Amino acid sequence: MLRLGSLGWCGVRGDGGRGLRSVPMIEHAQSVAGAYDEISELYADHAGSAFAADPLHRAVVDVFADLVDSTGGGTVLDAGCGPGHISAHLARRGLAVVGVDLARAALGLARGACPSGGFVVGRLEKLPLVSGSVAGVLSSYSIIHTPPERLPGVLAQMVRVLAGGGHLLVSFQSDEDPAGPVEVFDHQVATAYRYGIDQVLEPLREAGMVEVARSVVAGREDARRGFAQAHLLCRKEQPST
Repeated sequence: MLRLGSLGWCGVRGDGGRGLRSVPMIEHAQSVAGAYDEISELYADHAGSAFAADPLHRAVVDVFADLVDSTGGGTVLDAGCGPGHISAHLARRGLAVVGVDLARAALGLARGACPSGGFVVGRLEKLPLVSGSVAGVLSSYSIIHTPPERLPGVLAQMVRVLAGGGHLLVSFQSDEDPAGPVEVFDHQVATAYRYGIDQVLEPLREAGMVEVARSVVAGREDARRGFAQAHLLCRKEQPST
């Protein structure tokens, strides 16, 4: 059941550390979703083609799927699923998939790309899933529009819905230095943030996750921005008995 809940606040930062202005958290999320809705079909073509042309990204997603299978299988969450290109890939691997996104036009495309999936409108800051209800969570570049002060809360939501022993895969633009600072970059859709991998791992550890593996793919000169691409795979610790 989808419940957006109470309003929170986030800062929109232009310098990676000092807030330039504040907007309601839900307003920020809806603004980003609306921007993606305006280019939903164009973005679907771009994202799908980029994933199909990136064997390293596909390999990491396949490792995630293998780990979910090895721990008994179950439903996986595509958090910030967009047009559903990765949801469809996971479904082809035989996994049950539920996708959450606030961009309604993108969700319509996701339902077409992955007919077996269940897709619901929702925010990463308050995922509309029961705690401990999924065997795996995948976040493919869905945290990049999350300001630094909101990132721990978003990651904690992913951990909350994950069952004990389940796996989380987070992919994002990064710095080749794992301890690198937050960098703001001018994304075509909305302000975006590039995180060092340790800045994502630290709040996950605090939320009860342990690192399984990491991959930082060096930036390429022929890429549009030349950013490194990070893939962080973690496992949720089983509750103490």
